[in-house]
Amino acid sequence: MNSHTGDGQPASGEFELRSHTADVAVEATGDSISAVFGATAEGLAAAHVDTLPEDGGSTHEFSVTAESTSALLFDYLDRLIYLRDVESVLPVDNEARVTEENGEWQVEARFRGVPLQSIAAREVKAATYSEMDLSQQDGRWHAYVVLDV
Repeated sequence: MNSHTGDGQPASGEFELRSHTADVAVEATGDSISAVFGATAEGLAAAHVDTLPEDGGSTHEFSVTAESTSALLFDYLDRLIYLRDVESVLPVDNEARVTEENGEWQVEARFRGVPLQSIAAREVKAATYSEMDLSQQDGRWHAYVVLDV
């Protein structure tokens, strides 16, 4: 398992890449929903490269809102892929803060964008709803997301 935060401290969330037919799946756990979002995003980054870059890049921030936690996780990962394509950076050292207000969920996200031209990255086309799971299990959050590669 891997875990990492932008400040060099261990994250409270973890992820594993799992084989999934022609795709790859990220299975992540965390002490909070925010931790599992960040860990899932780190798994997305790890699906692109063999080793996550230790340094370089610039800080990026964004927020996403959705009607449910599952939709929020999907939209969050989709936005990371979009920003990868538009900004030509690999989002690493992902940090997420998930909140709920009046039935609407929001993630405030921050990542370090490593320039794609400085690394050998594989293509990840999209996150999918196929088999997606976001739930609490034994007091910890769990996410399972299949990535189209």
